[in-house]
Amino acid sequence: MKKTALAVAIAAMPLASLGDVATQKQGTPPESLKVEQVTIIGERLDKLAGSAYVVDELELEKFEYTDIHRMVRQVPGVYFQEEDGYGLRANIGIRGSGSGRSGKITMMEDGVLIAPAPYAAPEAYYFPTSGRMSGIEVLKGPDLLRHGPFTVGGAINLISTPIPDMAEGFVNVEIGENSSQKSHVYYGATEGSWGFLLESYQEETLGFKSIDRSNRDTGYDKEDYVAKLRWRSAEGSAYPQQLDLKVNYTEEQSNATYLGVTDEQFDRDPFRRYGLTEQDQMNTRQSGVVLRHRIELSESLALNSMVYRNDFERSWFKLDRVGADSIGSLIDKANSGDATALGILEGTQNANDVRVKDNAREYFGRGVQFELSGNAETGSVSHDWVLGIRRHEDEVDRFQPITVYNQVNGSLQFDSVIQPGSGDNRVDEAEALSLWLGDRMTIGKLDITASLRREDIDTKQARYGDLDRNTIASTRKNSVDDVMAGLGVTYALSDEWQLLAGVHEGFAPPGGGATRGTGPEESLNYEMGGRYRSERFSADVIAFFSDYENTVNNCSVANPCSNGADSGTESFGQSEIKGLEVSLQALLAETPSLQFPLTVSYTYTDAEVTQDSDTGSVLKGDNLPYLPENVLNVSVGVEASDGKKAYLSATYLDDMCVDNLCERNVDQRYRSTESYVTVDLAASMPVAEGVEVYTRIDNLLDEQAIVSRSPAGARVNLPRTAYAGIRVRF
Repeated sequence: MKKTALAVAIAAMPLASLGDVATQKQGTPPESLKVEQVTIIGERLDKLAGSAYVVDELELEKFEYTDIHRMVRQVPGVYFQEEDGYGLRANIGIRGSGSGRSGKITMMEDGVLIAPAPYAAPEAYYFPTSGRMSGIEVLKGPDLLRHGPFTVGGAINLISTPIPDMAEGFVNVEIGENSSQKSHVYYGATEGSWGFLLESYQEETLGFKSIDRSNRDTGYDKEDYVAKLRWRSAEGSAYPQQLDLKVNYTEEQSNATYLGVTDEQFDRDPFRRYGLTEQDQMNTRQSGVVLRHRIELSESLALNSMVYRNDFERSWFKLDRVGADSIGSLIDKANSGDATALGILEGTQNANDVRVKDNAREYFGRGVQFELSGNAETGSVSHDWVLGIRRHEDEVDRFQPITVYNQVNGSLQFDSVIQPGSGDNRVDEAEALSLWLGDRMTIGKLDITASLRREDIDTKQARYGDLDRNTIASTRKNSVDDVMAGLGVTYALSDEWQLLAGVHEGFAPPGGGATRGTGPEESLNYEMGGRYRSERFSADVIAFFSDYENTVNNCSVANPCSNGADSGTESFGQSEIKGLEVSLQALLAETPSLQFPLTVSYTYTDAEVTQDSDTGSVLKGDNLPYLPENVLNVSVGVEASDGKKAYLSATYLDDMCVDNLCERNVDQRYRSTESYVTVDLAASMPVAEGVEVYTRIDNLLDEQAIVSRSPAGARVNLPRTAYAGIRVRF
C-alpha cells in the first residue's frame, strides 16, 4: 500500500506538465541537447534532488589509477571489496546494496548498460577498462529511477574519451614494478559536420604473487580499442541533428584464481599461491557498438534515440574441487588443522581427482531506447521533463567442462575430461521493457523532482541433458512487473546553502535462474541532508535509510549463497540499512605560488536483517555480508603555479563479515576480513609544453591485510608498488 500510494501521488505531477507542451519555454534548449550525450548527471550536480558525485578528468589524472576500486574511494556511499589487487573483477556496492560482482548497481558506460547480461546474469564478470575513462559519475536518490534496472542503491556511469572539438592527440606511457606497463593513445578531430576519435589502451603486469613450483606469472594482459564517429547537421538547420557511432573491442588474459591461502600461511607469506592453481587463467573478449541519434524538434523539445549491443565471452579455467571437497571446504579443513588438506594445498600430499572447471560463458545484451525531453511553463512553475522507453534483451550461455588432474609429487598430471552436466550446460535469457517519466519543477528557490519507472521482465532458463542440446533436462521461468516512484525536493536557503530530501522505491531483478514466483528485491529509500558551496569550501552531508521488503542475494561462484549454491537466488528476508555520507572539499591555504587542496569522504553504515527469510537460513538480527561500518578517504595536495603537483591519499576500510553469521553465537574465526589503511602518493611536473612526467606509489606504507575471504581463503591487497610515466598532449 505504501508503494501504491507513493506511485499514484507522484504520477499526477509530471503528467500535468506533459499535457501543456503548447506553453513550452522558447530559447532554452533541453538538457539532452549536448555535443555528446554520455552523462547521467552532467551540469545538474547541484540541482539534483539527491546525492551525486562526479570524478572528473582532472581528478582522475592526479593518480593515473587503473583500478576502479581506487577511483571510487573518494565517493561517499560507495563500498568496495578487493579481490585480485588490480580491480579486474570489480566488487562495488552503494548504500548497502551488496558489492559482490557489482551485481546490485546499474553499471553504464556513456549511459549504456555495460554489464554482460544485466537482467539474466547481473554479476559483472566484465568491467570496462577503467584507465581509459575521462570521468566517473555516481548517482543515488530519486533521480536514480531514470537509470534502471537496479534502483536499490545507485548507478555508476563511466565516461569514455570524448571526440575533441579540434584536432587533438594524447599519449600516456607508464612503467612500474612487477614489469607493469601501460600505454594510452588517442587522436581525434572535428572538421565541419564530422568528428572522429581513435583510441588504444594497453596494460600488462606479471603480478605480485608467486605460484608454488611454477614459472607462470600471476598478472594480466589487456588490450582495448575504441573508435567514434560523429555527424552534425549544418548550423541553422530547421531541425538540428546529430548522429554518433561508437565501437569498441577488448581482450584480456589474466592468471586469476578463486583460491586464497590459509590464515597461517597468510601470516607467513600472503603473496604465495598454491601450486594447485597453476592452470587457473581467464581469457575474455568483449565488443560493443552504440548508435545514437538526436534531433531538436524545437528550441525546447528533443528526441534522443539509441541502439546498442554488447557481446562478451570468457573461458575461465580455475580450480573447482579436489575429490569430494570444494576449494572452500579444503581451505576450511586446513584452517582447522587437517594435515591432509594442508598437504594437498602445499603439494606435499598426492591427490587424485583435482578438478579444474572451464567456466566458459558467452553473453550478449542488446536494446533500443528512445527518450523525449523538454521544458515547459505552467503558470509560475518551470518544468524540465523526460519520458523514456527501452526494450532490452540479454542472454548468458554456459557450457563448462571439467579437466581432471592428479597431483603427484606436487605436480598436476592430466587425467581426463568430464563433459558438462545440465547445471553447467544451460542458457539463461531475459527480456525487459522499461519506461520512465521524470519532471523537475522549479518554483522560485524550490525544486521538486518527481519520477516514475516501470520494469516488465520475463526470464527463462533451459538446462540441457546432452552435449548437442537436443534434450532439455529442466526449465525455469519467471516474470516480474513492478512500478517504482520517487520524489525529491531541494530548497535554496541562499546562494551557498541548499537543503534536500527524497524518497524512492528501490528495485533489483532476481536474475535469469529464478524460479516461477520469485519476486524482485524491493526497498523504500529515504535521504535527507544539505549542501554548502563557496569559493574555497564545499560540503555535502546526507543521511540515508533503506527499508528492504525483500533482500535478494544472487548466488555466484565468487559470492556463494549461505547454502553454498553458486547459481539462482536466495532471500535474505527483510532488512534495514541506515547511514551517513559526508563529503568535504576545501582549499586549506593559498599563496601567490602554492595552494593546498583537501578532500574528505566518509560513509557510516548500520545494517541488519529485521525478519527471518523463508528458508530460515537468514534470521532476524543477522548482519549483511561484506558491508563495512566505516569507510574514510582523506586526500591532501600541494599545487604550484609552475605546474608541479603532489598528492597524498589515505583510505580506511573497516573489517567486513563475509557471511550473515557474525552476530550469532558461532565460531567467528575466519568469518571476517581485516580493517586496513592504504596510503597512495603521486607527484607530477611539466618538462615542456604539453609534456608532463609523473610518479606514483600505491600502498606507500606497504600494509597487508585480509581484504576478502570469498569464495575460498584469505586474499591480500596490492603491496607497495611504484610507477613512473609521461603524458604528452599535442
